Amino acid sequence: MGISIAMLIGYFLFPILIILLFTKVKWTRKIGTVMMAYAVGIIIALTGILPTGAEPGAEQLASWQKLLMNVAVPLAIPLMLFNSDFKLWTKSLPKTMAVLLGGIFSVVVALVAGYFVFRNQDVPQFEKVAAMMTGIYTGGTMNFNSLGLALNVDPSLIVLTLTFEEIVTFPFILFIVAGGYKLFRKFLPFPDTTVEETDALEIKTDEESFESYSGMLKPKTFGKMMLGFLLSVLFLAIGAGLSLLITHKLNELVVILTITTLSIIASFSKKIRELPKTFELGMFFILIFSVVVASQFNIYAINKSTLTIMWYILFVMVISIVLHLIICRIFKVNGDLFTVGHISLLCSPPFVPPIVEALGNKKVLLSGIVIGLAGYAIGNYLGVAIAALLGAL
Repeated sequence: MGISIAMLIGYFLFPILIILLFTKVKWTRKIGTVMMAYAVGIIIALTGILPTGAEPGAEQLASWQKLLMNVAVPLAIPLMLFNSDFKLWTKSLPKTMAVLLGGIFSVVVALVAGYFVFRNQDVPQFEKVAAMMTGIYTGGTMNFNSLGLALNVDPSLIVLTLTFEEIVTFPFILFIVAGGYKLFRKFLPFPDTTVEETDALEIKTDEESFESYSGMLKPKTFGKMMLGFLLSVLFLAIGAGLSLLITHKLNELVVILTITTLSIIASFSKKIRELPKTFELGMFFILIFSVVVASQFNIYAINKSTLTIMWYILFVMVISIVLHLIICRIFKVNGDLFTVGHISLLCSPPFVPPIVEALGNKKVLLSGIVIGLAGYAIGNYLGVAIAALLGAL
């Protein structure tokens, strides 16, 4: 029982330590808090110190893990969406919308095509893997984790999928930062028309827009942040109540979709949108979920079938980039706008400022963030739809 209690404390303590490391050590920002959380969880799992099976404390630990997983993501979703100004969609220039819609279309086509290419490889819960990949490639890890929870995906499969995704995606980001964006500029050598959009809209889009944890505990900030937390708890209660009303049980899918919808609606309120540090508090809960899930990692789950997931993700990456490039060329989108748009969909808005810095073109910053926010909003719905479609097929 002692190790179970220690691990429960660790599930809250490790995310705090990760945030401190992320804040104090500059190079850790290139890794990201979520990947550090998954790494911590996997290391814990590989040590073999956690009780399993019939070992003392295993049942208690499993119940705590399930509770944390079922609560952390539903609380994180509203907190991370509250600061999103979705009204920017309607103000975006046509080129930005072309990148957004073209990117989503490309990802969906690649995911569905890849499913049919690899579906005979005995990949467990393959349609759910495709759904989670839809979420992460249209909104990032928040949507990925939400869909993993909503679709009852095995924790080891969640960890494996995200690990393989990072193995495939990280080299692509390095390629972009190292100068690969120049190839996109050559393929898409069209005039930059984003200046009007940047000048016309006022929005905080610097590096402090995402995951800036400093000042969270200041009394004035903390109080307002807690208002966002209470609202998030209210949305969770409404989602749970609606689930009980419709399905007569707690259905994660109903809860997640209800919370997502309520959060988007709430974000249109300026008072809610201006609540400070809610995104960062939401990330704290995502980190808790990540450590919990990763600590259930089973190395024996890696086999020929699960390795197929990596080839599937590589297939999706390549096909989606090619399709998106073709679509952007048809609509005469310039290379820099394509770059930030695709990265924002693949990796979420926090990755946009570093990419913009590498490009040396701040005019595409707002467009990249708008595209990423749109992905946050639709990722859960789209992932559920993909799971249902592929499951039916």
